[in-house]
Amino acid sequence: MSSRSETCNDGIRISFEFFPPKSEEAEQQLWNTVADLSDWEPEFVSVTYGAGGSTKAPTLSAVRKMIHETPFTTASHLTCVGATREDTHRVIDEFLAAGVRRFVALRGDPPGGVGSAYQPHPGGYANAAELVAALRERGDFDISVSAYPEKHPESRDTAADIDMLKRKAENGADRALTQFFFDNDAFERYHDRARAAGIKIPIVPGIMPIQNLTQLKRFAGACGTSIPSWLDERFDGLDEAVEERARVAADVAAEQIQDLMRRGIDEFHLYTMNRSALVSAVLERLGLQRKVDARAGAAA
Repeated sequence: MSSRSETCNDGIRISFEFFPPKSEEAEQQLWNTVADLSDWEPEFVSVTYGAGGSTKAPTLSAVRKMIHETPFTTASHLTCVGATREDTHRVIDEFLAAGVRRFVALRGDPPGGVGSAYQPHPGGYANAAELVAALRERGDFDISVSAYPEKHPESRDTAADIDMLKRKAENGADRALTQFFFDNDAFERYHDRARAAGIKIPIVPGIMPIQNLTQLKRFAGACGTSIPSWLDERFDGLDEAVEERARVAADVAAEQIQDLMRRGIDEFHLYTMNRSALVSAVLERLGLQRKVDARAGAAA
């Protein structure tokens, strides 16, 4: 990776991930978050989708509204686990009818959840590489895929992960969005191995601002992300100090991005958890400006 200045600039590119709401209160929170974060003008946003189509309806509703009622360029997650090829094609048709032209193509978690044994549907696509190929055959879509700097929990080793990412790229993926991580050295090693294997698509770091450290550890345990001891040290004693905890969380995420920028990375995918305040605080620390701030400055 090439080196670059420590100073963040307008060259940084960002994207956001949201998840579909499961209640009226959660829906209101999502759209408040969407309204607030739209001022940061992300390259695109994505909306998650449940295994086996379990959240197809709320995902479709959220994606349709984002496409038609917000300024966001919007991608829908799409999985193939537990579905026949015909079922997957019907889902694709529904999303196309809603205006979707961007997808995040994923295999999806087994019906029993992360850690359960995965069995491909006998009449379906076996993995994300096959799903990417199917999407590419259907049209000239923008297709993102997943990547795992610390290895997918089900992979035998990193080499198998790299091989799968290469198959996704060769089948037509435009970029890879990584699982969240906190070890930038692990990301750099993974990035370098991918490039050595001939993978040329952008590998975009997934950044998780820490809304709740205890909850984050549960997520991390399920997806194989390591939690460094220094994170516990940074948050020690802040359980009841809400404002200070938020400040530290924003500092941690901004510092991680700044370090990755020094390593030559200029594109980042932020997991918002459908909350805007912490994400905005991170971007402010990077020296970015909201669209409204830029207009105010110009008017002055």
